[in-house]
Amino acid sequence: MSEDFVSAWNANAARLQDTYRPADEHDACGVGLVAALDGKKRRDVVQAGIDALKAVWHRGAVDADGKTGDGAGIHIEIPQDFFAEAIERGGHRVRPGAIGVGQVFLPKTDLGAQERCRQIVESEILAFGYQIYGWRQVPINVECIGEKANATRPEIEQIMIWNAKGSARAEFERDLYVIRRRIENQALIEQLPVLYFCSLSCRSIIYKGMFLAESLTDFYPDLLDERFVSRFAIYHQRYSTNTFPTWKLAQPFRTLAHNGEINTVQGNINWMKSHETRLADPALDPYMDSIKPVIQAGGSDTATLDNVFEVLVRAGRDAPAAKALMIPASIGQDATMPQAHRDMFLYCNAVMEPWDGPAAVAATDGRWVIAGLDRNGLRPLRYTIAKNAMLVVGSETGMVKIDEAEVVEKGRVGPGQTIGVDLDEAKFYGDEAMKDMLSARQNFGEWTKRIRQIDHIVKTDAPEPVLLEGEALRRRQLAVGTTLEELEMILHPMVEDAQEATGSMGDDTPIAVLSEKYRGLHHYFRQGFSQVTNPPIDSLRETRVMSLKTRLGNLGNVMDEDSSQCDLLQLESPVLSNAEFAAMRATMGASACVVDCTYPVAHGEGGLRAAIERIRREAE
Repeated sequence: MSEDFVSAWNANAARLQDTYRPADEHDACGVGLVAALDGKKRRDVVQAGIDALKAVWHRGAVDADGKTGDGAGIHIEIPQDFFAEAIERGGHRVRPGAIGVGQVFLPKTDLGAQERCRQIVESEILAFGYQIYGWRQVPINVECIGEKANATRPEIEQIMIWNAKGSARAEFERDLYVIRRRIENQALIEQLPVLYFCSLSCRSIIYKGMFLAESLTDFYPDLLDERFVSRFAIYHQRYSTNTFPTWKLAQPFRTLAHNGEINTVQGNINWMKSHETRLADPALDPYMDSIKPVIQAGGSDTATLDNVFEVLVRAGRDAPAAKALMIPASIGQDATMPQAHRDMFLYCNAVMEPWDGPAAVAATDGRWVIAGLDRNGLRPLRYTIAKNAMLVVGSETGMVKIDEAEVVEKGRVGPGQTIGVDLDEAKFYGDEAMKDMLSARQNFGEWTKRIRQIDHIVKTDAPEPVLLEGEALRRRQLAVGTTLEELEMILHPMVEDAQEATGSMGDDTPIAVLSEKYRGLHHYFRQGFSQVTNPPIDSLRETRVMSLKTRLGNLGNVMDEDSSQCDLLQLESPVLSNAEFAAMRATMGASACVVDCTYPVAHGEGGLRAAIERIRREAE
C-alpha cells in the first residue's frame, strides 16, 4: 500500500470523523418487568430486574459529561426485614404489621425548606392517625453521576411509618395515597417544588434518579443487600422526548413505567378535568378534595397517565381492569375478537376516552403485575417464561440471560394485548385468558345494549335533506375559505371515485398567521402530536387499530362500574350528515342546547373577543 494512499485515507478519515459517532445512536426508552410465577419473594427477581435494566442502557440518552442520564430506576416490593433492622438501629421497637416506607426527594441546599418539607410530611401522617418510626438517609454514591445530575440532585431520604390504626393492608395503602396527595397539595401551596415522593406505600418502593442504567446499584448500594427480595421488579431507562430530564420525572412512577408517547395527552387531561366533577367512591369520598386535581401540573405524558391509572387502582379497580379502561384494544374491524371481549371494550369506551400511544407499559397495583401495548402496537414488547418460574418482559429479548434449555415459552405482546401475573394466586395470564377473566366479571353484553347507535336512529330510506343550494351555498363556501380549486381538484375525485386525490406538487402555502391572503379561523388550528418517529395514522386505512367513534350524553363517574354508564349516543364519526345531525338533535331533545357561534364581523377584534367570551359562558 503506497504512502500516498495511506495519507489520502487518513486525511479523508479525519474529515469524516465527526460526521458519525456510534455514541449518537439512541432508541426509545427501555421498559420491562420481572415477576415470580410462584408468587414468592425472591432475590433472583430483584437481581434479574437490575440486570435487565443495565442491559437496556443503549435506550437512554446520555449527557456530554458521559454520566448524566435522562433517568433510570426500579420498582420492587418493600424488604420488610431490611427496614425493620433500620428502625431498631434507630432505637425504636418494630410493631406488628407492614411497615410503610416513603422514598422522598427533599431540597438539598436550602436547609430551612428541607426542614419545612419534613414538617409537612410528618404532620399529614400523624393527622391521619398513623405513627412515624423515623427518617433514614439513603446511602448514595455521587461519584457515579455527572456534574449536571449532581447539581440538581435532591436530598434523598426515607420515612418509615407504623400502622398504628391496625388498618388492613389495602386500607393502609389507600390511606398512604391520600396522605401523599395532601402533602403534594400543601407543598404546591407553599411553593416547595423539590418535595417529591418517588413512592409512599406499605407494599413497594422505587429507587430512581438521573443516572445511567448501569449506575443503579452504584448510586443506590441498598439494592445490593440480599434482603432486598420481591415478587416483581419493574424497571425503566428513560429517553426524554417531550420534557426535559429531571430527577422526579425519571421512571418508574407510582404504578407504571411506559415506553412511548401519549399522543392524545392534552385531550386526555382536559377530559379528566371534566370527569373530576363526578368522581365518587365510598372509600375515597371523604378525601376527594385532597385527591383533586387528579393530574398534577408539570408532569410528563407518562406522569399524567400514571396519575389517572393510580386513582383508578386506589378506587378499587385492579391493574388489568385499569389498563383495559385507559389503554383498550381496538374493536374497529377485528372480526376475530370474541363477542364477550368486544362487549367489554365497548363498555370501556363508554366510560373513558382511550389514552392513545404508542405505549408499552409495565404496571402493578401491588397484587397484579401486568405488561401491555396500546391498540396501535408501535412499540416492541417481548416476554420469556423460564423453568425457574420467572417471567421476563421487556423492550427487547435477551435482557436477562436464560439458558435456552431453561426456556418454557417465548412470545411477543401484540397490539392491544395484555399479559400479567396474579402474584397472590401465583398464576400467569396470557392475553386471551386476561380478557376472558375481565369480560366475565360483568354482563357487559346486556349493559352495552343500552348504547344507542346513530345509524339506528337515522331513517335510511329518507332522502338526505338539502339545507343550502345555489347562491346561499356559494356565499357560505366563500365565507369558510372553500376555493374552486379545492372543489375541482380534491372534492370532485373523492365524490366520483371514492378516493383521495393524489398529486406531485409540494405544499408551499404559508401558515395562516403569516399568510397575506384571507384564511378562515379553522386554518389557525393545527393538530398537536409528539415530535417522534411515529407513522401517520389514518382512520380508514388503519380500521383494525382505530376508529373515529364519538360518544355523547355520558360524562359519568369513571370510578364506578355500572350499566347506567352505557346510557349514551354513539356516533361513528364526529362528522355528521344533515340527516344524522337532525336525528341526533331530535334524540337528545331537551337535554341539549344550541350555542350560536356567529358574531357580527363589523364589530372587529373586540367583537370576536366578546363573542368568544359569550360562547364560553353559554357552553358552561
